Amino acid sequence: MQLVVGRIGRAHGIRGDVSVEVRTDEPELRLGPGAVLLTDPAATGPLTVESGRVHSGRLLLRFAGVKDRTAAEALRGTMLIAEVDPDEAPEDPDEYYDHQLIGLDVVLADGTPVGELTEVVHLPYQDLLTVERPDGTEVLIPFVEQIVPTIDLDEQRVVITPPPGLIDPVDADPGAGSDTGSDAGSGSGPAAGSGENGGGA
Repeated sequence: MQLVVGRIGRAHGIRGDVSVEVRTDEPELRLGPGAVLLTDPAATGPLTVESGRVHSGRLLLRFAGVKDRTAAEALRGTMLIAEVDPDEAPEDPDEYYDHQLIGLDVVLADGTPVGELTEVVHLPYQDLLTVERPDGTEVLIPFVEQIVPTIDLDEQRVVITPPPGLIDPVDADPGAGSDTGSDAGSGSGPAAGSGENGGGA
């Protein structure tokens, strides 16, 4: 299975380093030295990670054969893709790869069907679950523990406890505040920092 694990950004310096927008919660594994990555566009790769470091909060990678700024800048916008065993699972039991979640049934705590999980959207500070309703509309669910308390892969379902108005805006309480963003994790999992980008791995 192929999963997107990063996107190449701007060149950094003159020796071929590039900044990388990480789309995996396992960068040491997926983007570590020696990792061979497929690319989109395919003609750009495969790319082999030669070295990596963190600079000012950004991951910088250097790829084999990319020796100067011109070559590095030519990679800008390239998606980095890892080959992942579809049976592989994250070490942390509270983490999930995107492909494990897509297709699961989404239900309320009382069992009321909500829809089907169709995508995991990875944002810098929080992941969102895209759920397609039976009528074809979509709703975005913040992937945080207080809203997504249960993921049952055996039963192929996700249990959510959304605040009023998240699923049906007409139910919203205009006087109620929301503090769900304070505990948002950056990975694909209810716990902060958990999960895998699937676009990533």
